[in-house]
Amino acid sequence: MSEFGGMEELLQDFLMESTDLLSDVDNKLVELEKRPEDKALLNDIFRGFHTIKGGAGFLNVIPMVNLCHRTENLFDKLRNGEMHITPEVMDVILDATGIVRDMFGTLSQGLMPGDADSRTLSALDAALAGQPLVAEATAHHTHAPAAAATAAPAGNGPDWNQLYQAVAPAATAAAPAPAAPASAAPAPQPAALAPSAPRAEAPAPVPAPAKAPPPSKPAGGPVASGPQENTIRIDTVRLDMVLNLSGEIGLTKNRLTTLRTEILQGNRDTNTLRSLDEAISQLDLLVGDLQNAVMKTRMQPIGRLFQKYPRLARDLARQLGKEVELVLSGEETELDKTMIEDLNDPLVHLVRNAVDHGIESPEDRIASGKKPQALVQLTAEQVGDHILIEITDDGKGMNPDALRRKAIEKGLIDQETANTLDEKQCLQLIFLPGFSTKDQISSVSGRGVGMDVVRTNIQKLNGRIDINSVAGEGTRISISLPLTLAILPVLVVRACNQPFAVPLAMVREIITIDGNAIQEVSGRPTIVVRDEILPLKTLAGLLGWEPTQKPYFGVLMQSAEKSFILAIDSFVGRDDVVIKPLQNIRPKGVAGATLSGDGSVVLVLDMEDLLTSSEGNNVQTRTTDMIAS
Repeated sequence: MSEFGGMEELLQDFLMESTDLLSDVDNKLVELEKRPEDKALLNDIFRGFHTIKGGAGFLNVIPMVNLCHRTENLFDKLRNGEMHITPEVMDVILDATGIVRDMFGTLSQGLMPGDADSRTLSALDAALAGQPLVAEATAHHTHAPAAAATAAPAGNGPDWNQLYQAVAPAATAAAPAPAAPASAAPAPQPAALAPSAPRAEAPAPVPAPAKAPPPSKPAGGPVASGPQENTIRIDTVRLDMVLNLSGEIGLTKNRLTTLRTEILQGNRDTNTLRSLDEAISQLDLLVGDLQNAVMKTRMQPIGRLFQKYPRLARDLARQLGKEVELVLSGEETELDKTMIEDLNDPLVHLVRNAVDHGIESPEDRIASGKKPQALVQLTAEQVGDHILIEITDDGKGMNPDALRRKAIEKGLIDQETANTLDEKQCLQLIFLPGFSTKDQISSVSGRGVGMDVVRTNIQKLNGRIDINSVAGEGTRISISLPLTLAILPVLVVRACNQPFAVPLAMVREIITIDGNAIQEVSGRPTIVVRDEILPLKTLAGLLGWEPTQKPYFGVLMQSAEKSFILAIDSFVGRDDVVIKPLQNIRPKGVAGATLSGDGSVVLVLDMEDLLTSSEGNNVQTRTTDMIAS
């Protein structure tokens, strides 16, 4: 039961506003560390934190008020020049903002948070008193969310540390191992950090605060993520557009009602029928506009997601003794709100991997002729009807030939398959489950969460993930996503006299199938398209059905890193559909259902699931079956 009886609505408003304010404060603190003399930036930080404290005071959240008040005093000393920004002071401040974020989580459950950690309060008081601060023997703990994707069994994900050492240029092979992850060593006692016999006039250095690490999850269990928001902020201009279109549709409905009455009374002259046709066309146009307007109300700037990551990158880089700058661009790019929420975990994992394993130590970068400070870029832009997100770093990069050898050593591919892979396909090997060089993966990058899980989460959003890397120069990971999942563009096809819808985003082109062009490679049917050998799969075969006729058409499809030809009987056409879940049933390879123009039910296929299920059952369609009359 809530401890804020009668104030739940005010509490939710406070949490929504303050969460955004705190993220903005965190980002500006990271910037302030780079520009410590920027007084305007410091004033912005002070105002944001003061607003949070004021809201907490109105709700009588005393533990948060006390913590914010101490931190505000520290900001005030910085503004007045009585103190200067140092990494240790910034650790104390960021630890305080992290605890405030933890308190938000408690408040969201309707509970009053407890007092802040005593070590954090002591460190704040020590900083205010001008006592020197030293970093913990263990690395500073970040309060940024860990990757919360569904965990894979231990050892199924790649060990990025050893992987990068294996595929990086020989010049970096002797690089020193990064600092041990915080969770790998017990937190030392404060007394162990103090000098054995401090002088009376020199107070013992106060350790920078470090929250105790959360208990580790079982390797095979899921990692809990925070609750998703059930509210959304909408620009009133967009709501006005929806209201205006609703009014226009009401007028058109009245016009259709009048015309219907006239026709039922026997008035079916040319003018009446022409008016009916015009009214239906107008209604079609208005409904399309209303649909687009409603979809825009769900669109949110991706910057709300991006703003979490500068703090994450800063804390992790400091923990590992690296110098990393995270540069964001395209924050104004809009994406469906539900997709933004589901993107958080994969992007957290990718940013952490870039900082942890993609970036070299400052010493190694200098030895390689690079600047000691590394650059990680996170960008977003709209390209057509898709959103393109890229995570780029200027670190070690990867060697395609080394990846190929590692995959063979792990038994993930055979030598014959390896010989057919080009450089791009070799880079895609990191997405294979089990691509690992040891039994456990890096704890910094998330227990059991590998690139295969990241790719799976992106595919659930009907997106694609691709990777480009050059050894010694860096890596770029690209994610392409549809603007929304509410409406899905599909290609409706027929197989065994049944209509099916496949996502249009996977369709590259449509071809005709000539039986004479089908060739067997390793016992499997293939077709050569512009010098590219592509496997041929029948839709009927993927469904486990017997084909009713010889397939005449093929859809060249791109599924993750694989391209293939999907053989079908015929086409119905392109459509934009709203997917409805099936009640009490979830067949393999079926994402849901929709209604066609004639009212019949059309199953929407989950091609990734269908292909995985088919490969798992070893469903293969032979050439003789394909060309049989």
